[in-house]
Amino acid sequence: MESSKKNETSPEVNSITSSTLKTPNVTEKFEPYPDTTAVKHRTHFNRFVDSFKRAEVNHNGIDLEDGTNSIQSDDNLKKAMKSRHVIMMSLGTGIGTGLLVANAKGLYLAGPASLVIGYFMVSFITYFVIQAAGEMAVTYPTLPGGFNNYASIFVSKPFGFATVWLFCIQWLTVLPLELITASMTIKYWNDKINADVFVVILYVFLLFIHFFGVRAYGEAEFIFNSCKILMIGGFVILSIVVNCGGAGVDGYIGGKYWRDPGAFASDNAASRFKGVAFVLVTAYFSYGGVELFALSVNEQENPRRSTPAAAKQSIYRILIIYLLTMILIGFNVPHNSDQLMGAGGSATHASPYVLAVSIHGVKVVPHIINAVILISVTSVANSALYASPRLLRSLAEQGYAPKYFNYVDREGRPLRALILCSIFGVIAFCACSDQEEVIFTWLAAIAGLSELFTWSSILLSHVRFRLAMKAQGKSLNELGYISITGIWGSLYGCFFNVLVFIAQFWVALSPPGSKGVYSAEAFFESYLAFPVWLFFYLGYMLYSRDFTFLTDLKKIDLDNHRRLYDPELLRQEDEETKERIRNGGWTQKLLNFWC
Repeated sequence: MESSKKNETSPEVNSITSSTLKTPNVTEKFEPYPDTTAVKHRTHFNRFVDSFKRAEVNHNGIDLEDGTNSIQSDDNLKKAMKSRHVIMMSLGTGIGTGLLVANAKGLYLAGPASLVIGYFMVSFITYFVIQAAGEMAVTYPTLPGGFNNYASIFVSKPFGFATVWLFCIQWLTVLPLELITASMTIKYWNDKINADVFVVILYVFLLFIHFFGVRAYGEAEFIFNSCKILMIGGFVILSIVVNCGGAGVDGYIGGKYWRDPGAFASDNAASRFKGVAFVLVTAYFSYGGVELFALSVNEQENPRRSTPAAAKQSIYRILIIYLLTMILIGFNVPHNSDQLMGAGGSATHASPYVLAVSIHGVKVVPHIINAVILISVTSVANSALYASPRLLRSLAEQGYAPKYFNYVDREGRPLRALILCSIFGVIAFCACSDQEEVIFTWLAAIAGLSELFTWSSILLSHVRFRLAMKAQGKSLNELGYISITGIWGSLYGCFFNVLVFIAQFWVALSPPGSKGVYSAEAFFESYLAFPVWLFFYLGYMLYSRDFTFLTDLKKIDLDNHRRLYDPELLRQEDEETKERIRNGGWTQKLLNFWC
C-alpha cells in the first residue's frame, strides 16, 4: 500500500489545481472569432458525432477519493450516478413482473400462506446478497463487470463463465418479457388495439433513454422508482382500509379468505410444502435486481457513501414492498379467483395488486395502480437494457465473448453491446399472438431460476474472498465497507440456495396442481436455467481444457482492480461523521438512523 503521507493530498485537488493555474493563450484570446452561429452549430453536431467514438483508455490508476488508490483503474464508464439514484435504485429496481404480475400464479396454485412463507424465507437471503455484493463492490469498484467477475476470480473460471452467461441471457430475456407484461397490463383498459402498438412505443422510448447516456438512465430510474414507491405506499394504506370495510362494497373482510377458500391451495402437507417451494423461485425472480446497484458502482460519484446507504435502506424494501404487500394481497384476494394468472376462467388476467381493490368495488384507484404497474414493468425493461449490454461487455473484457463487444464510446455507452441487446427486444412483438402467456412463461422460466445462480455465485464468491484474505494475511481494515452479516451470512445463503435447487427440481417434475402427472414441458418451464448453466459450465471446461473446480486460495489475485483504503484515514473520516451527527439537529440524527 502507498504511504499515508502520499494520500494527504486528494488527487481531485491536484486536478483542479493544474487546470486552474494553466497559463492563458494570449493569441487565442485576441484572435477574431469566426461566424458564431456556424461554429455553435458545428460544435453541437461534432460533439454528437464524436460521442460515439471509442473512449480513450486511462491507465493512471488514480481514483478521485481521499485516501484511496486503485490498481489498474482503466474503465471508461461515466461516473454519472449520484447517491440519490443508487438509493432509489436499491428501493425500487426490480419491482416489476415478478412482484406485480407473476406472483399471481403462485397465489393461485399455492395459496396466500405459501406466498408469505416463501417471500419471508427469501427475504433473509436477499439481505445477505446485498451485504456481500456491497462489500466486494466497494473493494473492487473498477473491476470490469463488477460482481459478474467475482465468480471467475474467487471460485473458478468455468463457474464464472457459466454463471455470467446465464445472467446475461436472463437480462436479455427480461427486456422482451417486461414489454410483453406491459402489453398484458394495458389490456386491462383496452384489448381491442393491437398490443404491438404499445410495444413499439415503449421500445422506442427505452432506446432513446439508453442511447442518450447513463445520466438519462439514472434520472429515468429515479422517476420510475419514485412512482413505484409512492404506489406501494398508497396500496398499503388503501388495502388496509378496504380490508377493514372503509372502502368498497364488501364491508369488513379481515381473514375471511384465509378461511374460505383457505390459506393453502392444497389439503395435504406434501402439497403445501410443494406450494411453498413453487413460490420460492417466484420470490427470487421478484427480488431480482437488488444486486444491480453493485453493477453501477463504477458509475457512482462516491460508492463508499452510497453503497452502505443503499444496503441499509434495502431493509425497507424487503419489509414493506415485499412482505407487507404479500400479506395484504393474501387478505384481499381469494386464491381461487378466476382473474389470477394460471386460472382459465377469464379472458384477461390482472395484477393481484389491481384485484386487491377492484374486486371489492373500488372505482378509479385500480386504474391508477395499473398505470403505475405499467411504469414499473417499463422500469425493469429499462434496467434490463442497462444491465445486459454491460454484462456482454463484461464477458468481452473477461475473454468470454468476442472483444468486439468491449467497445465503450466517449459518453460511457457500451455501444456495440447495446445495439445487440436492443435487437433482442423485438421478441416482444409476439404480444399480439394468442400464445402470449405461453411465451411469457418460457421467458420467465429462464429469468426466474437464473437469479438463484447469480445470487449463489455472489455469496460463494464472498465466502471465498474472505477465506483468501485470511489465507494471504490481508487485513479487513483495508476494506472501505465490511458486510454486516459477514462470512456466516453468506455461508447460510449458499446452503439455503442449494436446498432451493433441490426443492425446485421436485416442483419442476411435478408442479402444484398437476396431481402427480409428470410432464417434460412443465419441467423445463420451471428448470430451464439449470441445463443452460450446465451446458456453459461443461462446454467451457472441454473447450478451454480448464477443469478447475475451485481456485487455490493462495493463488487468487486479490490486488487486481482493488481499491486500497488507508485504515487511519477511514477511522478519522468515521469519527468526523459521528461528530457531525452528534452536533447536528434532531432531523439529521433521525435521517442518519433511518437512512
